Amino acid sequence: MFRSALLAATLAPLALGCGAASSQSTQSQTPADFVLLGGAVRTMDPARPEASAIAVRGERIVAVGTDAEVGAFIGPETRVERLSGRAVIPGLVDGHCHLHGLGAALESLDVRGKKSPEEIARIVAAEVKGRAPGEWVTGRGWDQNLFSPAAFPAHAPLDAAAPDHPVALTRIDGHALWANAAALRLAGVDDKTADPPGGRILRDATGAPTGVFLDNAMDLVTAKIPAEPPEVIERRILRASAHVVSLGLTGVHEMGIDDRTVAVYRKLAAEGRLPIRVYAYLAGGPNLAALSQRKPDQDPEGTAMFVLRGVKLFADGALGSRGAALLAPYTDDPKSVGISIMDRAALTQAARIIADAGFQLAVHAIGDRANRDVLDAFAALGEGRARALRFRVEHAQVLAPEDIPRFAALGVVASMQPTHATSDMPWAPARLGPERLRGAYAWRSLLDSGARLVFGSDFPVEEPSPLLGLWAAVSRQDPSGAPPGGFLPEQRITLDEALAAFTTGPAHAAFVEASHGRIAPGQVADLTVFAAPLVADRSLLQAKIHRVIVGGKVAFAATIAKPTP
Repeated sequence: MFRSALLAATLAPLALGCGAASSQSTQSQTPADFVLLGGAVRTMDPARPEASAIAVRGERIVAVGTDAEVGAFIGPETRVERLSGRAVIPGLVDGHCHLHGLGAALESLDVRGKKSPEEIARIVAAEVKGRAPGEWVTGRGWDQNLFSPAAFPAHAPLDAAAPDHPVALTRIDGHALWANAAALRLAGVDDKTADPPGGRILRDATGAPTGVFLDNAMDLVTAKIPAEPPEVIERRILRASAHVVSLGLTGVHEMGIDDRTVAVYRKLAAEGRLPIRVYAYLAGGPNLAALSQRKPDQDPEGTAMFVLRGVKLFADGALGSRGAALLAPYTDDPKSVGISIMDRAALTQAARIIADAGFQLAVHAIGDRANRDVLDAFAALGEGRARALRFRVEHAQVLAPEDIPRFAALGVVASMQPTHATSDMPWAPARLGPERLRGAYAWRSLLDSGARLVFGSDFPVEEPSPLLGLWAAVSRQDPSGAPPGGFLPEQRITLDEALAAFTTGPAHAAFVEASHGRIAPGQVADLTVFAAPLVADRSLLQAKIHRVIVGGKVAFAATIAKPTP
């Protein structure tokens, strides 16, 4: 309801005069609900790559072409907007993110970019003032690579800042947790606590826990944090949804949620309150066998606002915390090859269970060992099975050169995040060394091998704006323009290729390529409209969102300045 009202309010003032609209009403076509004219339309449709006008009736596009061609769909009640050269593309979709996680991050401490444990401790100290003793303090964003020295922190600074409050701060990548002594006590963690499978408790020289937990070991602490009630989950989803729609997204692939969160999403979708399409993956775990009692959602028309069709698993940790599983030791830590959260045998067994249940599988794999194990597990399913179910590798961040062609050969989707390359480039060379680095963040190599790319941001790990991802993809530079010439510049891709990875790629991965990812007659009217044309240069970073349309209704509209009298 609110989107329909917003459409009328924002497009009606720009409508053509009654005479101009009436002159088209004798045409045989049924008039459109609204028409966009005079735009720079990138359709992502090979049959007609460019156009200037679009007509929409109900949820779907009914015409694409020149202003004259689409003008035939203007009737007396058609709302018309003249775009004056503004760019229009298929609705941008973040192919790997954590929408509920972003909502939680927006409501917790943000320690991103802080340069020392002491600076973070001061933020925690300010936060606990006025809080009742024993209340948990949570936050996200620390990165030991920014500290001097670049070492993992210990719990002492947090103890001093919050002696009476348990504190749990998640690393920026979500694969490490920093806790204080109060949290350790609640979790029952001491020097006798064993590392859980797929996780590691960091310890000092005496064997005592330092307060940092990697990957599955984080569960020892997070299990003690009170669960969010449904109303909090709902609030956080809606807050995050409104934020990312304003950045140009019409859809997201929500990675790894539990059934409580699924229930909230279903409620919001049923009530018509989700402003963005959510294609979701259930967090996998020890209860995979229960999948045989469930059925994946189907969306044959491509019009559902929430779909749960996949399962998310983890093969390893993250490169920044040296948890990514590598074939050879880390260059900057020769004693470690990372953490295999699930080995090849476990992945193979899980992949078969998930395939037999008819679900799509997405596996987090960052290191070259983890990626190889995942590809081997997919291959073990038999000829064509991973392709038919559109199995995915999430991140595919460090690949052995001989494994790159296997993505296309197996029909496996390479789900990658361009800003990971530009965020990691200050320290990734030290982790990997020059030889192994050649297979890292290898978008061009994967594309050239015939693999299908899906791009996302992994927010809140990275910032959610898709413009940052587009810029990183075409430049291999961060927003400041560093480094000159780009990081591993041979892996750049073109703007059209990057746009495809945010549009047609996610549509294929979600089984809705017949109705999404292109601007063509019959496609669902999910559109992202920019305030100016899109160019593959620094102007991408300043591009403003003019309008976001989801299912033929405006989900976001920028304020239109009134002309000066």
